[in-house]
Amino acid sequence: MNILAMLWSNLRRGVVTFRYPARPAVSEGYRGLVCFDPELCTGCAICRFRCTARAITFSSAKNEFTWSYDPGQCTFCGRCVEGCKAHALSQARACPPIYLHIGDLKRVYTLMRKAPASKSSATSPIAPGGQSAAPPDGGLQ
Repeated sequence: MNILAMLWSNLRRGVVTFRYPARPAVSEGYRGLVCFDPELCTGCAICRFRCTARAITFSSAKNEFTWSYDPGQCTFCGRCVEGCKAHALSQARACPPIYLHIGDLKRVYTLMRKAPASKSSATSPIAPGGQSAAPPDGGLQ
């Protein structure tokens, strides 16, 4: 058979392969994309120091800080999630979306610094004379 005839018949026939399912099922304990909750973030940058792949970057100014995450660099190890004391980071249980260009999934957040929680000077009631007032039942309930 002539090679040109074979190419022409293949082009006319179109696609004959079966498509792979869009999303395969994930196993238990799968670690996907890192999800960031800006409401919970305190700006401590522990996640940046724990990220060995340098997928998380952090820069700070006086009144604001910038947190960014690039899944293209991430190894999905979960160290940043484990180190986040404020629980602002979590990992998705689904496969990440398909992307065609470097940086398509990168997320950047610029947040205002939160005022540090002021410690209340009235942690325990002070009785006249400088001694703390204990409840009449001895503090047991």
